[in-house]
Amino acid sequence: MTLEHLKLFKDIVQSRSISRGAQLNEISQSAASQHLGEVERSFGVRLLDRSTRPLTLTPAGRLYYEMCRDMLRRRDEFNASLGRMKAQVEGSVRVASIYSVGLSEMSHLEGEFARRYPQAQLHVEYLRPEKVFEAVLDERADLGMVSYAEPTKEIAVIPWREEEMVVAVAPRHVLAGRSVVHPEDLNGQDFVGFDEDLPIRREVDRFLREHGVEVSRVMHFDNIQMIKEAVALGSGISILPARSLKAEIDQGRLVPVTLEAPGLVRPIGIIHRRRQKFTRAVAAFLELLEAKPVLAA
Repeated sequence: MTLEHLKLFKDIVQSRSISRGAQLNEISQSAASQHLGEVERSFGVRLLDRSTRPLTLTPAGRLYYEMCRDMLRRRDEFNASLGRMKAQVEGSVRVASIYSVGLSEMSHLEGEFARRYPQAQLHVEYLRPEKVFEAVLDERADLGMVSYAEPTKEIAVIPWREEEMVVAVAPRHVLAGRSVVHPEDLNGQDFVGFDEDLPIRREVDRFLREHGVEVSRVMHFDNIQMIKEAVALGSGISILPARSLKAEIDQGRLVPVTLEAPGLVRPIGIIHRRRQKFTRAVAAFLELLEAKPVLAA
């Protein structure tokens, strides 16, 4: 006896017709009658009263019908529960991120991801840009978050967002009272920048060069946090992503000044290995990133 047989009997009873029950189960009427006879012989009882039109159940038939209906209901409940279980997002997501994105965004992302997918875990490691690429290539990270990402034969890039760049100054700096500065206003200013091997350094240098600006480079670092500290202490000014300054602005340690010149932004991309098959958890986190490219900093 199979679930298909149970369904056949249930349909015969509910339609009160052997021919209609057979039609619902896509078998011939003779096949349905033959199966019904086999069940009655195996139980040694009559299940249907064939002397009436439409058909009616015998007492034994009602017991069998209730069993059929209960087992089919439990089958449906099992399938529904199994479907929900399969749809659950479980497992872990390994993300490698540059510091400026990670520190300003990940607390928000981790909270939202945990709320949506409590069975999954998000693991974030903060690295220099080249180390983010290495982590993805070596499969130590499922996804990477970097600025100025360029695709390669092994790495694919998903554009995420573009961040406005502003002039960052200490509150007592002469430019702090300005709402807008032009590129030429930066001429001769003490400048705290990035190390020469970083893409953001090359982009800022390109911008200054195109506008004929010469600054006095007094310090350079490999991360935004150190640059912000140096600027806050009055060592010079810098050009940084506006989103990365939120904490220092709230604390009154830095002032952002709009740079009146189009085209200077920091693009952030999500990188992954080409032809990578994402787990359900990784795909869910990627969907969260793509759905919310602009999150609270």
